[in-house]
Amino acid sequence: MKQDNRKIAIYSRKSKFTGKGESIENQVEICKSRIKSQYPDISESDILIFEDEGFSGGNMNRPKFKEMMRLVKENKIKAIYSYRLDRISRSVVDFANMYEILTELNVSYISATECYETSTPLGRAMMSIATVFAQLERETIAERIKDNMHALAKSGRWLCGITPTGYKSTQIVGSVTVDGKERKAFKLDIIDSESDIIRLIFSKFLHYNSLTKTETYLLQNGIKTKNGRNYTRFSIKSIIQNPVYVVADNSTFNYFKNLGIEIYSQESEFNGKQGVMAYNKTLQRDGKSNKVREFDEWIVAVGKHKPIIDSSDWIKAQELLSQNTLKSYRKPKSNHALLSGLIYCADCGSFMRPKKSKRLNADGEEIYSYLCEMKEKSRMHNCQMKNVNGNQLDKAICEEIKRLDEDSDMFISSLLESSKKLCENAEEYEKQIDALNKSFAENEKQIKNLVTALSQSDATTITYINTQITELHNKNEEIKLKISELEAVSKDRILTDDDFQTLKGMLSSFASAFDTMSLEEKRAALRVFVKRIEWDGENVNVYLSGDEDLSLKGADLRTQSDYSE
Repeated sequence: MKQDNRKIAIYSRKSKFTGKGESIENQVEICKSRIKSQYPDISESDILIFEDEGFSGGNMNRPKFKEMMRLVKENKIKAIYSYRLDRISRSVVDFANMYEILTELNVSYISATECYETSTPLGRAMMSIATVFAQLERETIAERIKDNMHALAKSGRWLCGITPTGYKSTQIVGSVTVDGKERKAFKLDIIDSESDIIRLIFSKFLHYNSLTKTETYLLQNGIKTKNGRNYTRFSIKSIIQNPVYVVADNSTFNYFKNLGIEIYSQESEFNGKQGVMAYNKTLQRDGKSNKVREFDEWIVAVGKHKPIIDSSDWIKAQELLSQNTLKSYRKPKSNHALLSGLIYCADCGSFMRPKKSKRLNADGEEIYSYLCEMKEKSRMHNCQMKNVNGNQLDKAICEEIKRLDEDSDMFISSLLESSKKLCENAEEYEKQIDALNKSFAENEKQIKNLVTALSQSDATTITYINTQITELHNKNEEIKLKISELEAVSKDRILTDDDFQTLKGMLSSFASAFDTMSLEEKRAALRVFVKRIEWDGENVNVYLSGDEDLSLKGADLRTQSDYSE
């Protein structure tokens, strides 16, 4: 009999990180124990582990699950173990589709804590029944959530949490029954200074018919978000799309009705006196930014708050957004710029991106320059950095890098020393990342507790609690940024001995090989040797992967056309 050399897979999933109970680590260990009881001689190398954290069982679009199923289809896996059946899927249809693939390829499925496995008729029947109940549970939860949304819609109350710009949350007399529990009721009250900014954003967007030009106006006039940050096209778009600002009148009623949105209030209630509340509008995923749900999942009702924007302006803004979708900014699909993502403005610290001119130089190449993003967005108001000739700068940088092979031993030694320092600090980086993750989780826990406290507090503490929630949210945004920076530093420049030998070989033939490389190969090669490039309007400073740097006199690199529409 031919030996089956395929691997055994362990799949683990958890909807969100808690650090308790059925953690992914616990799931894996329990599966390993079950595997070793059935395969006593199995080695660790024969077990493949696939972990998805932060994904629902109702969603099959999970990265590690998809990777596992790809290996299944390549006939590299003979069995899949999971802690429970619902770790794989809560959907009957999804599990049935997967089961069909497993059966066709002779791959077994085993639940480590349940008596379900595809190798027996009883196991197959039991799994089918289990998935029916798993899906029933999921649909029951979804139905209960929708009932809660209906209860809130009936009251027109604010749900608590981070309030939209222009409003604050205020407790009112009365209560709301949500999920069978009495909750204190809240409504939104207008903050005059913030509501003026909302009116300005709508006014400028309707005037310019452009998110980018609206962003530029706000930058030029120093108008910040309530968290003290610059407005972006994306934050502006989020404000314009939010129904909370529009007056509830006959026009908005018909607008929502035509979109197929469920309207919980009666048409007569859309009398032009109050604002609109939209429930079940967004979906929070893995602690990341909200994703807007499909319109048929929304629930719209007349709120208890005063509106800021009239219906004609709000609806016109939605129509303009829809029309501008095809004109939205996209990065160039093809350009010859080699330094995108490496070059920064020395004045304001912003990225400098390639800007095409639609002209050709003497060599028949398309002429492009590198333009500071802040300069472009603010129309030279917040930054006046001169553009740099991209064709000439790319060539100058490449020539300097090619010269590294003239003293490759010195550069490699410098790079080795730099990487050794990073290796020595790697453990410290991991400790910092762990500490930040713990702080993030603790802040999230405090936010949830504060949201709960809102429904049980008196009016004197509401403002304080909302301020605390906002501060914790801002702290977590900063923590996520710090974690990303630490992960980038700890991973990007740590090279193995084999890497150094490869680099040494590359440098010995780099000058002769570089000119024959493809565009993508040149980009990749430059990123091996270069960490960062800064243009100060006169000179170019190149920060290499080692401890050495280069400085190029670049007065001849400045473009004559600093900025044009």
